[in-house]
Amino acid sequence: MLQHVTCQLIYTEEPEFSLNRDYFEEDFKNHVKGRRWMELSMEEQRAYVMRLLDALEVTDRDKRLKVARAILYLAQGVFDECDTETDVLYWSRHNVFLLYDMGIFTALLELLSMEIDNNQACSSAVRKPAISLADSTELRVLLSIMYLMVETIRVEMEGDSPERKAAREAFKAELGSPLYNGEPFALLLFTMVTKFCSMNAPHFPMKKVLLLLWKTILFTLGGFEELQEMKVRMREQLNLPPLPEDSIKVVRNMRAASPPASAMELIEQQQQQKRGRRSRRPLVKQDSLDTYNERDPFKNDDVRDEEDDPEDMDSGIEGEVDPLDRDVIIQPPPPPPPLRPPTERLSFPKGLPWAPKVREKDIEHFLETSRNKFIGFTLGNCQSESPLLIEILYLGMLPSLSQYVIALLKLLLAAAPTSKAKTDSINILADVLPEEMPITVLQSMKLGIDVNRHKEIIVKAIAALLLLLLKHFKLNHIYQFEYVAQHLVFANCIPLILKFFNQNIMSYISARNSICALDFPHCVVHEMPELTAESLEAGDSNQFCWRNLFSCINLLRILNKITKWKHSRTMMLVVFKSAPILKRALKVKQAMMQLYVLKLLKIQTKYLGRQWRKSNMKTMSAIYQKVRHRLNDDWAYGNDIDARPWDFQAEECALRESIEKFNTHRYDKNQNSDFTPVDNCLQSVLGQRVDLPEDFHYSYEMWLEREVFSQPIQWEGLLQA
Repeated sequence: MLQHVTCQLIYTEEPEFSLNRDYFEEDFKNHVKGRRWMELSMEEQRAYVMRLLDALEVTDRDKRLKVARAILYLAQGVFDECDTETDVLYWSRHNVFLLYDMGIFTALLELLSMEIDNNQACSSAVRKPAISLADSTELRVLLSIMYLMVETIRVEMEGDSPERKAAREAFKAELGSPLYNGEPFALLLFTMVTKFCSMNAPHFPMKKVLLLLWKTILFTLGGFEELQEMKVRMREQLNLPPLPEDSIKVVRNMRAASPPASAMELIEQQQQQKRGRRSRRPLVKQDSLDTYNERDPFKNDDVRDEEDDPEDMDSGIEGEVDPLDRDVIIQPPPPPPPLRPPTERLSFPKGLPWAPKVREKDIEHFLETSRNKFIGFTLGNCQSESPLLIEILYLGMLPSLSQYVIALLKLLLAAAPTSKAKTDSINILADVLPEEMPITVLQSMKLGIDVNRHKEIIVKAIAALLLLLLKHFKLNHIYQFEYVAQHLVFANCIPLILKFFNQNIMSYISARNSICALDFPHCVVHEMPELTAESLEAGDSNQFCWRNLFSCINLLRILNKITKWKHSRTMMLVVFKSAPILKRALKVKQAMMQLYVLKLLKIQTKYLGRQWRKSNMKTMSAIYQKVRHRLNDDWAYGNDIDARPWDFQAEECALRESIEKFNTHRYDKNQNSDFTPVDNCLQSVLGQRVDLPEDFHYSYEMWLEREVFSQPIQWEGLLQA
C-alpha cells in the first residue's frame, strides 16, 4: 500500500505536508488543550472529527480549505506524532476508517462537485497563459483525501476487525451504486477527464483524478484475482467445464527468454572471435527460450531482421552498461508478508506450459469442412445463444463512452515519452509545475525528475484502467467489451500503443525518475538529507522501474485484447509495421511482457511472408514454446483460410451493427418496434388489456369468422415453430 499512497503525491507538493500539519495543530490546540491526537479516546476522536465535518460547511472558501487540510493531515497519519514509517501507516489506516465512519467522504464529494461546477475558476484558468499548482489547490486537497480513503479501505489487511470488513463492503457498494446524483462516483471522475481534455477546465489535476478513477474501478469491480474467481463461478453456474489453468499463475512460473540478437551484437561477436579473444557471453547463447531448459533447436540460426533499424542495434542506455549484457533476468520484487496461506506452486511436466484451447467457432468450422469433404453435406449454422455494479457502470458510461475513450487516449498520448510537445496539445503538467520556476541546476533537475515521474504515473493509471474495464466488460457481456474495444480502435489506440513502444524500451524500463528521500512517509519521518546533483542523477537503487514495466505489460495486454480474432485489426498491426517494434520489446527479459509480445507477433506471422518467418526462426521458436496453441492453429505457415483477402470494413460494420442492436434492445427505453422483445407466455398475452373500438361488440362474430375460423391453421408448422 505504501507505494500506492506515495504515487499520488508529487515532489513539488512536499512543502504542503508542513502546511497541513500547521492547520491541524492550530485548530486542534484550540479545542483540545495539552494533549496529542494519539492520546485521545475513540469517542473524543469521533467528537473532534464531527467538529471538522461541521466546519466543512462554512461559506468562507479559505476556512473550508484550512479544515480540508486538517482532515488531510489526519488521513496522512498525523506524522508529526510518529517515530517510524510503520506508525504513520498504522495511524493513517486508523484515521481513514474513522473519517469514513463519520461521513467525511460524502461531505468531500459535495465539495468536489462544487469545485467541478465552479465556472469562475474554469474561465479564469482558461484565460491564464500559464497554469501552476496554485490554480488547483482546493481540488488537489480534496482528491488527495478521497484517494487515501479509497486506497486504504480497499486494501484488506490481516487482522482487520469485523467492523472494518463491514465498512469496506459498505464503501464498495456505495462507490459502485448510483447514489451520487443518480450515477456512480466513477462517472463523476470520467466527467472531470472529458472536461479537462476539452480545454474547459485546464486546471484540473489529472494525475490525481486518473489515479482515483483507477482505484475506484479496482475497488468496486475487483482486480485480476477477483476476475478469475468470478470467471470460475460463472462457468460453474453455466455448467461449463472448469478452466484448465490460471493464466497469471502459469506466466508467473515462466522463465524469461533471451531475445534475438541484433545485427550489431552478431558482428561484434564475429570480430572478437577473429581476433582470438574470448568473447563476452552473447544473449543468443542462453538456453532459456524454452521454459523448461530444453535445448533450443534454433540456437545457431541466422536471426537477421529485414526491417532492423539503427535504434534496434542499441539495446542499452548511453553511457551505462546494458543490464542485459550482464545476463540479468528481471524478477519481480520480493512479495510482502502474505495475508493468507501461500498457494501451492504450480508444477508442470516438461513440454509446453499451456493446455491447448479451442473456440466453438473453430470446432464448427472443422466439422463443417470435414462433413462437406467426406460426406457431401453441411448442417449450416446451428449455434444457440450479469453483475449489477458493472451493469450500472456500463449504463452510465454508454451515452458518452466515445468521449471518455478519446479523452483517456489523449492523456496517454500527452504522457507518452515518444510524444513531442505541441501548441494545441493538452497540458498535463498543470498540477506539477510550481508558481515560481526553478532558478538553479539542482531545482531544475528535481523538477525534471518530478515531471517524468508524473507522466509515468499517468501512463500507469490509464493503462491499468483501460485493461480493467475491458476485462470486466468482457466477463459481463461480450458486446459490452466489443463496444469499448471498437471505440478504442476507432480512436487510433493501435497506432498510439505502437508509437509508445517505438522507443528505446530498455531505457524506459530502467528509468530512475524517483527521489527516495522525498517519498512519503520517509520525507515526514526522517530528516531531509542534502540533495545534490550527483544524488539526483544516481536515482534510487532499483535496477528497473516496476511502474514502467507494469505500464508496458498492461498496454501490450490491451493491444492483444482489441486485436484478438479480428482480421482487420491484425492487418493494422501489419500495416503499421509493428513486427520490428515488438521484436525490440523482447529485449526486456521479463516473462510476462515477453509472452504478450509473442502473442502479438503470432497473430500476424501468416501475413508477414515466408522470408520474414525464415529470417526470424528464433522468434518463431519462442512463439511455439511459450504461446498457447489451438485447434487447426497453423499460424506458422500462412495457408489458413483467414489469411485470404478480407473485407475489413464490412467486418467492422457487421460487428458495429450487432453491438447497436444489443445496446438498443437492452438499454434503449424508447425502443423501435423491430427490437421490442416478444412475449411468448400465453397467460401473459391473454391477460393484457386491449383497447377496442366502441362498435366492436356489434361485429365481433363477423371478425371471428373472417380472422379465425375461415383461416387455415398449419398445425405442423405451428408445432415446429
